[in-house]
Amino acid sequence: LGRQAANTKLSSHKTVRRIRVRGGNYKFRALRLDTGNYAWGSEAVTRKTRILDVAYNASNNELVRTQTLVKNAIIQVDAAPFRQWYQQHYGVDLGKKKAKGGKKEGEEEEKAEGEAGEEVKKVSAHVKRKHEQRLATHKLDPHLEDQFAAGRLYACIASRPGQCGRCDGYILEGKELEFYVKKMQKKKGKSAA
Repeated sequence: LGRQAANTKLSSHKTVRRIRVRGGNYKFRALRLDTGNYAWGSEAVTRKTRILDVAYNASNNELVRTQTLVKNAIIQVDAAPFRQWYQQHYGVDLGKKKAKGGKKEGEEEEKAEGEAGEEVKKVSAHVKRKHEQRLATHKLDPHLEDQFAAGRLYACIASRPGQCGRCDGYILEGKELEFYVKKMQKKKGKSAA
């Protein structure tokens, strides 16, 4: 049976329909979604996070304009859950770069007080040693660092929202990230001309 396409849209009002299919089985047709589970491959960690925007789709520009979620679409997800995990695992706050850049004098004083407040939260010597040991063998991709500073990470959808009712995927990094960033810049250049 050829059924109508799901055309899953990015929306805060989550809507998933159950469809009976051949053999008495069920498919879950997501019509609107705004969250999903995203895996950070190099760190072997997965977090549920908000989907913020559809950034690129190789098959059709129309799907980007209409904010349609399909498999292999490149999207932007909220970096907060991954930043919190990184802070807890490595003892390093990834969002600091941005905080230092665009602050005014009054806000800097507040920030300094906030940092003093953070330092009050003591960690044991054992935890400090653990963090230092982890950081010794760890290097974060500079592209990812810039994205963490902006609070948005590029991710790829690996599931099929119109079939399983979920919008799960993985965070882009390394060569794949460079490839898609280049593609998006090229597309921006075309639209400007």
